[in-house]
Amino acid sequence: MNSFLYSLCVIACIVFPYLLGSLNFSIIVSKYMYHDDIRNYGSGNAGLTNMYRIYGKKGAAYTLAGDVLKQVISVVIGLLLLGENGAYIAGTFCIIGHILPVYYRFRGGKGVLTTATMVLILDPLMFLLLFAVFALVVLIFRYISLGSIMAGFVYPALVYYKSIVNYGKPPSPPSLIFAVFICLLLFVMHRKNIERILNNQESRFSFKKKPQTEDNSEEKDKTEHKESQSKKENNKRQRKK
Repeated sequence: MNSFLYSLCVIACIVFPYLLGSLNFSIIVSKYMYHDDIRNYGSGNAGLTNMYRIYGKKGAAYTLAGDVLKQVISVVIGLLLLGENGAYIAGTFCIIGHILPVYYRFRGGKGVLTTATMVLILDPLMFLLLFAVFALVVLIFRYISLGSIMAGFVYPALVYYKSIVNYGKPPSPPSLIFAVFICLLLFVMHRKNIERILNNQESRFSFKKKPQTEDNSEEKDKTEHKESQSKKENNKRQRKK
C-alpha cells in the first residue's frame, strides 16, 4: 500500500468512526421515545447507567444496542482497512465521538460501553478479565462508576502481563497505548463521580430500584389523588352548609 492510500485509510479510520460515535443513542432514545433529553436528569451524563436509572430497562436496552452497534461497525471498518492498527484507531475515535459528539454540542457519555465493546471484539479474554473486575467492585460497593474506574486502572497491567505470559514479550504498541489511554480517560471522565464517592453522595446501583420517571409518575398520581379527595371533601362541606 502506497503512502497516499495509507493516509486515506487512516483518515477514514478517524473520520467515519468519530461521526458514528457521535450518534449518542441515550440522547436519541430519550428524545424520540420519551420526548426529553437524558442530560437534563440524574447525573447529567448521556450514558447507559443514567439511562437505566431514569427510563428503566427498555430505554437502557435500546441505548445498549445502538452504542454497541456503532462501535462494532467502527472496529470492522478499521480491521478491513488497516488490520489491527486500524481497528485500534477506529475504535478509539468512536469512543472520542461518543464522549464529544459533534451533533450534540460535544456533550456525550463517558465511553465505558463503547470501550467495552471494542475490547470484546479485539480480545475476548481480556474483556472477561476486566468484566470480572468491574462486576466484583460493583457487587461489593454497588458503584457502577467505581467498577469502571477500577477496570480501567488494571487494564494496562493485564495487557502487559497477558502478553508476557502468552508470548514471552511485551504487548504490541497499539494495544498497550490504547490500554493506558483508556485508563487515563476513564479516570478523567469519572473525576466528579470520585468526588461524590468520597463525599458519600454517589448513587448506588440497584436492579430493584424503579426508574425515576416511574417514581415521578407515582408521586404525581398520589398528589392528584389527594387534591381530588380534598376537593370532594370541600364540596361536601359546602353542600351541608
